[in-house]
Amino acid sequence: MTQENKPNLETDFPAATDDTGLEASLVAQEDPQHAVEVQIQSVAERQRQISAKIQISHSVEQVWQVLTDYENLAKFIPNLAKSRLLEHPTGGIRLEQVGSQRLLRFNFSARVVLDLEEKFPHEIVFNLVEGDLKAFSGNWRLEPDISDQNRTNLCYSVRVWPKRTMPVAIIERRLCNDVRLNLLAIRQQVEKLY
Repeated sequence: MTQENKPNLETDFPAATDDTGLEASLVAQEDPQHAVEVQIQSVAERQRQISAKIQISHSVEQVWQVLTDYENLAKFIPNLAKSRLLEHPTGGIRLEQVGSQRLLRFNFSARVVLDLEEKFPHEIVFNLVEGDLKAFSGNWRLEPDISDQNRTNLCYSVRVWPKRTMPVAIIERRLCNDVRLNLLAIRQQVEKLY
């Protein structure tokens, strides 16, 4: 018998609309030349495909190092309260993440357990194993810039299908904003480290 996880509407984790000013700081650093491109597509009832892209002025290998530092992602990704590696039954990569954010005056947290497949240094594929969503799968792609090998185009694509208890319109808006902030935070972390 499996236990179904329900999204947590309690205050277990820090709220997403941060009082630290991190969100404002990330947005302030975004200029049109270095903007995040975000696209959203309705692929079926209550299912969305979100794609985003950002250019980072560092090599693919340096961006890869930041993306695959799974245990430290929650230290710099906004709204990610927890990120930790779990034991995988066949020796692969299994990651538990808990996102936390403020929605309609409630602190909302959602947990996912993902299996990851790394294709160094160009792609990380992830698929939902269990969690607070019906489906959550996608990939990170790292593409060297054609004109400058020391620049990386970081692309993120996710297909999300929330459970019925989650209003899809609210989740869609939050995910678009969160994806943008997450990519900006990744770029900021790469620049800080390298």
